[in-house]
Amino acid sequence: MAYSEELAARVREVLARRKGVAEKKMFGGLTFLLRGHMCCGIVKDELVLRVGPAQGEKALKQPYTRECDFTGRPLQGMVMVSPGGYQTDHDLWQWVQQAADFVSSLPAKNKG
Repeated sequence: MAYSEELAARVREVLARRKGVAEKKMFGGLTFLLRGHMCCGIVKDELVLRVGPAQGEKALKQPYTRECDFTGRPLQGMVMVSPGGYQTDHDLWQWVQQAADFVSSLPAKNKG
């Protein structure tokens, strides 16, 4: 199992009203892009979130979070949340919305 299909369905539901959402298999899991930027993703049963540098430190103080370190080095502005941190729909919604809000503040990527 590369990523949780159940979690993917829940994330799709949260992002359903957003425009410019795409999915791509990356990092051995599934990534959700918003207007061309990585927003969030799933690796096994962990939620990967791009919350930005300003919110990254704050997010890491929350329970069930850890630094995102695919390469062995922490990726600034990205956090991973284990299942206990997104168990309720409300918790998942808050995490995904935080990532979507950050990515929505970035300029859209040009296709080319």
